[in-house]
Amino acid sequence: MKSLVVFFSRNGENYMENGLENIEVGNTEILANKIAKLTNSDIFKIEPVKEYPFNYHDCCDIAKEELENNILPEVKNKLKSIEEYEIIYIGGPVWWGHYPRVIISALKDLDFSGKEIKPFCTHEGSGLGSIMSDINELCKNAIIKEGLEIRGSKVNELDSKIEKWCNE
Repeated sequence: MKSLVVFFSRNGENYMENGLENIEVGNTEILANKIAKLTNSDIFKIEPVKEYPFNYHDCCDIAKEELENNILPEVKNKLKSIEEYEIIYIGGPVWWGHYPRVIISALKDLDFSGKEIKPFCTHEGSGLGSIMSDINELCKNAIIKEGLEIRGSKVNELDSKIEKWCNE
């Protein structure tokens, strides 16, 4: 079975367990790479045309505005087709309880019918938030599996949890 990991991640100033920290690689990107390696999946990084601000609080403000006003930011790269994939891992951080709207922008025109979808996220205390409802809305007629939530500041310490989820 051919599989694909699709994700959005943000580096820069991030809220971590001990407060704000500048990270060079986003937590979700670290997690997505681990999943791709464990599952021998292809990988696709969603990139917005307009980058989110480096400053954590400015980024939060934009994320909230996008969510409240149903704004779908433009993406640099879109997947043209997912036809060749049977399993698709979809991941991102949890912003205001949801996936960032850029994920919806990048994936909204794809046909997920019959695909097995395995959602994952990074967070700093919100768990899965509402990403399962985001996935159910986005991936019509798909087989939605249990989501994986990883505290971003612990992404390098939870390999056994990640591996267990990948093997389920």
